[in-house]
Amino acid sequence: MTQHIPSTEPELAGVRNFRDVGGLPTVDGRRVRHGVLFRSGHLAHATAEDAAFLSSLGLHTIFDFRNAADQKLEGPDVELPGVRNVNLPLSDPADGAEFWKMVRDGDLEQLREILDDGKGAARMIHSYRTMIVTRTAEHSRVLHSLAEDSVPALMHCAAGKDRAGLSVAVTLLALGVERDAIFEDYLKSNAKHRRYKVRRSSDAPAAHSPEVMELLSPLFDARAEYLSAALETIDETWGGVDTYLEQGLSFSPEHRERLRQRLLD
Repeated sequence: MTQHIPSTEPELAGVRNFRDVGGLPTVDGRRVRHGVLFRSGHLAHATAEDAAFLSSLGLHTIFDFRNAADQKLEGPDVELPGVRNVNLPLSDPADGAEFWKMVRDGDLEQLREILDDGKGAARMIHSYRTMIVTRTAEHSRVLHSLAEDSVPALMHCAAGKDRAGLSVAVTLLALGVERDAIFEDYLKSNAKHRRYKVRRSSDAPAAHSPEVMELLSPLFDARAEYLSAALETIDETWGGVDTYLEQGLSFSPEHRERLRQRLLD
């Protein structure tokens, strides 16, 4: 494994969906610096080799957006010496607990009831919209931390797709990254080697049948319509990104310039 080039994307054995966000272009011709902002799924199952690679990145802060229920299911992150761990849940532990129990335990008929006819995708769209409106304090804290001292940083949730995906997207918006590039980075979570492993309580074939997996797919896909819903919510609620950052996240133009100095080439 190549450890001396942080901008590579290694195949980590116990960490899914890891990548460097460096290289993305901004609207004014700059690029996100390599080696300052990383994203991934949870680190609870990181191997010793994974931990050694992550330690080689010189991380200052790891932002863990999982809630208590996630941590109970997967376990705590591995500890990396000298790295600050910030747990900043972007969803309430009780939110959807029964729903996610059904995802793990429900039979085909129960899954049809809660996910069929577009209900799964509609739930994800609602979740993204809700995170934008109700988690302004958390997103503000992340941006202020990055602008002040918290880089290099790694952002993750469980799959590294939704909560981390949205927080990375908000950061990239603040940096002035091109919209197409933000979507392209977000959609990379769909690659087979990056995808979250769907957990079902039963190993019986029926529990993982093609229809079951099709019903579950909206929950485990990164879909452009989800991120679009979040960005539309910014426009609908604040009238645009600049006002969202200044009024919603208390992140002034001066803060943005400091962030750009830290994270852009």
